[in-house]
Amino acid sequence: MLGGCASDKEALQKSQGHYQEGVASLPGDRQKAFVSFQKSVQLNPGNKEARYALGHVYALQGKLSYAEEQFRAAIRIDETYSEAHTYLGQVLANQDRWDEAIQSYRQALANPLYPTPDLARFHLGRALAHQGDLQGSAEALEDAASASPPSVPPAMTHLELGRVYYKLGYTNRAREILKKVESLDKGGELAEAASELLTRLK
Repeated sequence: MLGGCASDKEALQKSQGHYQEGVASLPGDRQKAFVSFQKSVQLNPGNKEARYALGHVYALQGKLSYAEEQFRAAIRIDETYSEAHTYLGQVLANQDRWDEAIQSYRQALANPLYPTPDLARFHLGRALAHQGDLQGSAEALEDAASASPPSVPPAMTHLELGRVYYKLGYTNRAREILKKVESLDKGGELAEAASELLTRLK
């Protein structure tokens, strides 16, 4: 019995070691990181961080169904795992499963301890706009834009919000927000998109 206990503990420690190894090699060697995350999950199928990381690599490779599988497995381990709910939402949106994505973002936001809720709100705002709920979209993006410190670049959030205001016919608000994008992203692609939209408002 005791031997079993010790080897279980050893497997958990090894799993965590492989996970940390994977995180360290992810920026430079994605394939090596992938192998480390796989080993981590094999040793401890209940390691939610390793499953999340494996899902992330699958998403980067464009293997969306595999990514979805890993994020769902991470959520089964911890239903309040907001990061996994948010990433799952993005994977679903990329497969044009917008209603499921919206549900996933809302589940992420149901956790009051989620450290970066503006990320889920930003994606929720985009998904709602895609589905034609402009009012809901504006509310989600306004919440995302007021986050401090932000986890989404403010110029990105403001540009999406400007687009929604434009579609809603809130000309003054749209103009104000889009001018903000120009100053936040001087000379960048987002500023360019904002300028183009501003010319349509005149």
